[in-house]
Amino acid sequence: MQYEIKEDKNFQFIEEGNGEPLILLHGLFGALSNFADLLEHFKKTHKVIIPLLPLFDLSLIETSVSGLKRFVRKFVDHRGYSNFHLLGNSLGGHVALVYALEHQDQIASLILTGSSGLFENGMGDTFPKRGDYEYIRKKTEITFYDPKTATKELVDEVYQIVNERMKTLKVISLARSAIKNNLGDELRNIHLPTLLIWGNNDIITPPFVGREFNKLIPNSELYFIDHCGHAPMMEVPDEFNVILTKFLEKHKTAAAN
Repeated sequence: MQYEIKEDKNFQFIEEGNGEPLILLHGLFGALSNFADLLEHFKKTHKVIIPLLPLFDLSLIETSVSGLKRFVRKFVDHRGYSNFHLLGNSLGGHVALVYALEHQDQIASLILTGSSGLFENGMGDTFPKRGDYEYIRKKTEITFYDPKTATKELVDEVYQIVNERMKTLKVISLARSAIKNNLGDELRNIHLPTLLIWGNNDIITPPFVGREFNKLIPNSELYFIDHCGHAPMMEVPDEFNVILTKFLEKHKTAAAN
């Protein structure tokens, strides 16, 4: 399913449906397509918004979790969203967390899936092997429980990124920023209703990470999905959407934008 990518000022994003705003933040090697099933399902009941995060467009010094948080704040302010549900996968979850720590008054609920912020066993903290397609294919495949989820198109996209020197430097910068920006001491300050959806077979942010988030975020609930890796909304969209639907029903906002 193809959706129109809208442009407003310097922002590119998808916005579909009407109702309570649901903002989705993708990960480091993520793309808008990661949320295709989620978007198709929730656009019937919500205004679903997916900003294209400028992972490779910020200056090197701004290429960090904090830099992406500032971008999201500018995007939200410019578009005038409020009282929204905020969902992040992987690095997008980390950005959602640091945003939530500063702007809880804007957010109705927080949803994290395979989020960094406590621990991540990723690809980007050291220089990825450029020019080694097989290495990149294997590293992409371990993101998922079923290696077939790592389509040739997806592997080609990651391969292209790590073979461009400046993009590779920015991948490393973001990955190191995520490792350095450990939120363990701050999570108790998040009082939003929080949903944690984790793959039981996630190698990048293993199940113990989900349990730790659940322990540290006071008002959180945790769901594990079997036969699922680091991207539940892609790998098991039906099960993911059922869990998220129940949560959003429970935390409907008084007024929707």
